[in-house]
Amino acid sequence: MRWMPVYLLQLMEFLDGRGAVGAIGDITCPWWLFLFFYIDLTYHCFLILQRDNKISGVKRKQNKHNKMGRNRKEVFIMRKMITMAVTAALAISTLTACGKTDKKETTASTAATTASTASTAATTASTEAKTEAKAEAKDTSAAAAESKADAQTPVSGSVATDGSTSMEKVIGALGEAFTKANPDATFTYNPTGSGSGITAVSEGRCDIGLSSRALKDEEKSQGLVETTLALDGIAIIVNKENTVEDLSLDDIAKIYTGEITNWSEVGGEDADIVLIGREAGSGTRDGFESITGTSDSCKYRQELTSTGDVITTVSSNPGAIGYASLAAVKDTVKKVSVDGVGATEETVKDGSYKVQRPFVLVTKDGTELSEAAQAFFNYVTSKDAADIISAAGAVPVAE
Repeated sequence: MRWMPVYLLQLMEFLDGRGAVGAIGDITCPWWLFLFFYIDLTYHCFLILQRDNKISGVKRKQNKHNKMGRNRKEVFIMRKMITMAVTAALAISTLTACGKTDKKETTASTAATTASTASTAATTASTEAKTEAKAEAKDTSAAAAESKADAQTPVSGSVATDGSTSMEKVIGALGEAFTKANPDATFTYNPTGSGSGITAVSEGRCDIGLSSRALKDEEKSQGLVETTLALDGIAIIVNKENTVEDLSLDDIAKIYTGEITNWSEVGGEDADIVLIGREAGSGTRDGFESITGTSDSCKYRQELTSTGDVITTVSSNPGAIGYASLAAVKDTVKKVSVDGVGATEETVKDGSYKVQRPFVLVTKDGTELSEAAQAFFNYVTSKDAADIISAAGAVPVAE
C-alpha cells in the first residue's frame, strides 16, 4: 500500500489543475464543508496505512488462499478510497460552481451599476449640452446670417441712411454684416431722428430713410414708400431704485398729461414724478403718444434728442420715468410691465405687449436706388437678415 500517498498527491494535483482548489478562495459557500471532506479523507487514509504497516511487520507464511484473501482486502480498500476521493472531488466541484455562480452574479450586478452610472452621466452631459446650446443659440444664428451675407455677389459703391436713433443698434448690425460681405462698399448711418430721416430721403440727401413709426398720409402723398423692417416695443423705463413694477396704459397716460404727479398714487414711494421724453419729430415719441393717446398734451420736464440720452437721464434720477426702444434698453434702468405684460421680443411678436411700433425703411417712389443701396435693401429685408435683427433686440418681419 506504499502507493497510497502518491495517489493522494496525484489526486490533489488533479483537482488543483482543474481549478477546484484555487477556486476555494473566491467562493461564498462555507469553507468548513470543504475542510470536513478533507479531514475525513485524511483520517481514512491514515487508518488504511496503519493497517498496512501492521500486516507488513508480521512474518507471513501464507498459502495461495491467504494471498488471494489479502488481494481481495486491498481491492476493497482501494474501492473505498476511490469512493471517498470521488465524493470529495464532487464536493469541491459543487463549491467551485457555487463560487463561480456568485461571482457571475456579483459581476452582473457590478456591470448593471456601472451601466446605470454611465446612463446618469450621459443624461447629465446631455442636459448641460442643451443648456449651453440654448445660451449660444442667438449668437450662432447671427453668425449664420452673416455667413449668408458673405455668400451674396459682392458689390461696390456707397449706401447712405439717415433717421431714427431707436434703430441704431439694428441698422448698425445690418450695416456691419453688409460691408463685411462687400469690402468695396461703404455704409453710413446718420442718427438724426425719424422726422429728419424722412425729410432727408424726400429731398434726396440719403438713399434710405429710417423711421421708428409708420408714415403719415401726407408723407405718403409726397411719393414716399415705407417698408417695415421689424417690430419694436417701446419700453416704459424707471430708475432701478423705483419700487413700481407695473403700470396700466391709462396710468401712463395720466402720468404724462400731469393728472398723476406722485409715485405714491400708483403704488410707489412718496416722490415727485419726473417726466422724460423725446424731442418733437422723434419716431419713438410719435409712437408713444399715439398709442397712449397723449399727442400734444404731454408735460415733459425734459425733451431729449436721442434714445441713449433718455436712458442715461432716467438712470441718474430716482423719480424719473421715460420711454425708449426695447432694442436699446440696458440693465442701467428698470422696465415696468404694462397692464401686466412685460416688454420682450416674444410679447411684441405675439401682440400682447401693446406699446409697440414698426421700424420702417423709407424710400422715394420713382427714384432708383444705386446698385449698392439696392443690394443693401434686398439683404436687410430678406430672411437672411432675420437672425441679425433678432440678435439686436427687435422682431424681424421676414422670417
